[in-house]
Amino acid sequence: MHLALTDLYRAKWTDEIHEEWMSSLLELRQDLTRAQLERTRDLMNRSVRDGLVEGYDYLIPTLQLPDADDRHVLAAAIRSQSSVILTFNLKDFPAVELDKYDVEALHPDEFISDLIDLNAARVLEAVARHRQSLKKPPMTTREYLDCLLKQGLPETVKQLEQWEAAF
Repeated sequence: MHLALTDLYRAKWTDEIHEEWMSSLLELRQDLTRAQLERTRDLMNRSVRDGLVEGYDYLIPTLQLPDADDRHVLAAAIRSQSSVILTFNLKDFPAVELDKYDVEALHPDEFISDLIDLNAARVLEAVARHRQSLKKPPMTTREYLDCLLKQGLPETVKQLEQWEAAF
């Protein structure tokens, strides 16, 4: 979210995408409540200009992906004229299908690394704001980088380590 607020890109999501991340997080984190996540969802929708995509449902039946349950993501990308789908699950978004719609699937690590190359200062500001916003528990810079590493962002961590003192 802190990166989305840099305006280096236009973040997009749908109510269905919100439901997926909230359900997954509730399974992993019993300390969180549905009400807390709904508040976060509402803040996301208010904070990111035109972030919520609607009116894409009619496209879903026309799309082919290895996992039919992922078609809504591609439909939303098409509807919002997005050029990139960010996903850790690249195999379910094959280029042969996405190319038809001028959409590309990118791993978040590659995407964030590209953002760093595009404007390191703005990314570092967002990273610093994010790390400093963490209160339960607060994290040192090293702990924050280790957390990013555990989340599957090794290239991002490698690039951020150059400026570890900055955030």
